[in-house]
Amino acid sequence: MLDIKFVKENPELVKENIRKKFKEDKLPLVDEVIALYDEKMVALKRAEELRANRNKLSKSIGMLMGQGKREEAEEVKKQVNAQADELKALEERETALSAELKEKMMKIPNIIDPSVPIGKNDEENVEVEQFGPQTKVDFEIPYHTDIMAYFKGIDKEAAGRVAGEGFYYLMGDIARLHSAVTAYARDFMIDKGFTYCIPPFMIRSEVVTGVMSFEEMEAMMYKIEGEDLFLIGTSEHSMIGKFINTLTPDTELPMTLTSYSPCFRKEKGAHGIEERGIYRIHQFEKQEMVVICKPEESMDWFHKMWSYSVELFRSMDIPVRTLECCSGDLADLKVKSYDVEAWSPRLQKYFEVCSCSNLGDAQARRLGIRVKGSDGKKYFAHTLNNTVVAPPRMLIAFLENNLVMENGAYRVKIPVALRPYMGGKEYIG
Repeated sequence: MLDIKFVKENPELVKENIRKKFKEDKLPLVDEVIALYDEKMVALKRAEELRANRNKLSKSIGMLMGQGKREEAEEVKKQVNAQADELKALEERETALSAELKEKMMKIPNIIDPSVPIGKNDEENVEVEQFGPQTKVDFEIPYHTDIMAYFKGIDKEAAGRVAGEGFYYLMGDIARLHSAVTAYARDFMIDKGFTYCIPPFMIRSEVVTGVMSFEEMEAMMYKIEGEDLFLIGTSEHSMIGKFINTLTPDTELPMTLTSYSPCFRKEKGAHGIEERGIYRIHQFEKQEMVVICKPEESMDWFHKMWSYSVELFRSMDIPVRTLECCSGDLADLKVKSYDVEAWSPRLQKYFEVCSCSNLGDAQARRLGIRVKGSDGKKYFAHTLNNTVVAPPRMLIAFLENNLVMENGAYRVKIPVALRPYMGGKEYIG
C-alpha cells in the first residue's frame, strides 16, 4: 500500500504506474482516494476546532457559575451540547472515510522498480540467465506421475476418494525423496545464516489483507467457516505476519528466516487443477525464505535470495534459468520479481519452481512493521520472500533430470548433496 501523501503529491506518477501494469480499470482510484483524503482532512480540522472551542466554553461555564450568572452559563451549555452533536457526527464520518480510504488505497498497485520490463502478461517475461546445460537423454522420459507410479510412489486415485481432485498420497522412496529434499533445503538455508522456523498454518484476516491483494486472496485462500481464520497458501504469509504492529531497532536488521509449512490453495482461475499431475494441487509442502530489512538493502537481498534458489537446484543436478517478471505479471504489492524455472527434458522447456519477490514497504505499511533508526526516526521496513523449494514441482524437475535407464529399467540418480538425507542411497530403483 502506498503512502496517501505520496499519491496526493504524485498523482500522475501513480497513474502512469497503473498504466504500466495494464490495469486501467484502477485509474479512477487515484482521484477517488485524493478526494477522500481531502474530505477526511476537512473533517479532522473541523473536529479539532470544535474540541478546542468545547474546552474554552467549558471553562467559561465554571467562571459564569462562580459569578452567579446561571442563565448565561445555561446558554453556553446549550452551545457545548450542540457542538458535541456536531463533533460526534464528524468523528463518525472520519471513521467511515478512513475505512473507505484504506480499502481503496489497498487496491492501488505498488510502484514498480524502474528496471522492470514493461509487458502485458507472463508471455512477455524476460529471460535473465541460464544455469547448467540442458539435460539430454537417449530414451523417452515418461510423464512425472508415471515415473512415480513406476516406483510405486504415488496414489492419486485413493486420494481422490478421500479428498477429491488436487490431492495425492506419496509412498515409499518417492515420499522419502520428498522429505529428503525439504530437509536438505532447510539445512541449506540454515547454512546461509537464516533462522529456521515452523509458523502457524492459519492466520487472521488482518494478516491476509496485509500480505496480499484482494484478488490474490479470493483466488487462493481457504476460509475456516465460523472463525476469523484462513489456511495459509504459503508460510510467507504467517512469517511476515509475525512482525505485525512491531517496532524493531535497525541494529536487529536484517531478519532472515526460513520456514517450513504445508500450503493450501484453491488454485481458482485460468490454470485450474491438472487432473493427472501434481503441478497444481490444493495441498503441498514448501520451504520458504523471508527477509525483513532496511529499504536501502532490499535490492541486494533480492539478488541474494534468487541466487540461493539457483545454487540449491544446481546442487541437485537440475538445470535452471531466471526469468524477470514483466510489469503486467507483477502482483499489486510487488516492486520486482524473478521466477526461477527448472528445465524439463521431457517437454524440452523450462517451468516455474520458485518465485522471488521484493515488495518494498507495501506489506510493512499494511501490517505496521516499522523500524527505529539510530537517530530515533521511525520508518517502514522492506519485506522480501522467495521459495526455497516446493517439493511437488521440485519432484517433477528432480525426477525428469535425474532419471536414468539401465538394462531396460528406470532408476533415479541421487545427487551427492542429497544422499545423507536418503540413507546414503545413490539410486532409487
